[in-house]
Formats: sequence, C-alpha cells, structure tokens
Amino acid sequence: MSRLDSFIRRMQAQRTCLDWAAAEIAHMPGPVVELGLGNGRTYDHLRQRLPGRTILVFDLRLAAHPNCLPPDELLYLGEAAETLPRAIERYGGQVALIHYDLGTGVEARNAALAEKLAPSLAALMRPGGVVVADFPIPARGWTALPLPEGVKPGRYFIYRAQETARAAPLHGRMSKSTITGT
Repeated sequence: MSRLDSFIRRMQAQRTCLDWAAAEIAHMPGPVVELGLGNGRTYDHLRQRLPGRTILVFDLRLAAHPNCLPPDELLYLGEAAETLPRAIERYGGQVALIHYDLGTGVEARNAALAEKLAPSLAALMRPGGVVVADFPIPARGWTALPLPEGVKPGRYFIYRAQETARAAPLHGRMSKSTITGT
C-alpha cells in the first residue's frame, strides 16, 4: 500500500471514529479535548459535529490553518505533560470526549508518551466519556470499545471512561509562559 493510500485510510478511520464519538456524547454534558491541533482539520470537524460545545485544544506550538484556530482562552500551548495539569484544575472529571492525536510515527515514543499522559487524561474524563486515539492509551478505569464498522483494528482506538481518576500527577512545574488560556 502506498503512503498516500495509507494516509487516506487513516483519515477515513479518524473521521468515522470521531463521528461515532460525537454521536455517542451528543447528550452528555462536558467539554471536548483536542489533544494535538496540528493544522486544525479534526478541531474544525469536531466543532461542526458538536456546535456550541467547549473544545479545549492542546499542542506544542500553533501551526493550524487560520480558519481552524480555537479561541485563545481554550488554547493550551506547550508540552502536554506540562499543560494538562492546568486543565485538570478547571475541568477535571468533566470532559465528555478526548481526541488524542499525538502520534509521532515512532512506536516506542508514542507508547512512552501515552503512558506518561494517561493519568492526566483519566483525571479529565467524566464517567461514561469517550476517548478516541491514534495510539493505545493505558489508562486505569477505561474500557476498550469495539471500533465502528469499516475501521480496521489497530488503526484507531476507542475507550469509555468507567470512573474518574482521583488524582493525576503533575508532570513538571508550570509557568504562565507555558500555558496560553485558562
């Protein structure tokens, strides 16, 4: 399979999973987390699928298309391990959906990052909330769900939060220069 074909299949799987998740949480209160803004495609898709929903956006640096930028007060710039604790302070136990899209293309690095961030992500989630991820996330209190029809196993991962984490470790010290927003 060519890299182009693989990319197209990944984007189709991503859209299918996000559409399923948006329908699944449509009547559930709580904000959405877009972890990995990139050029803003999935952020734009989520705000169209979930109009009026608060979407918290995390990325290392801003590189999105100008039409796909979140409001400054909902944008967290910097290392996720350093910016997630600030969101936990305000939104812990309330998030209905997390879209985790921090894949680097290096499996070992992806696994290490997912393991490092899992406690913080679990602390954000409300019971019954949904996580859609491009890589497996070993979070306590989450149940892996079957993928929507047409999504090849291993291409994406979906979880339901069964419980809210009591506490998440704070990864490093934060400063106002690390975080943009809330």
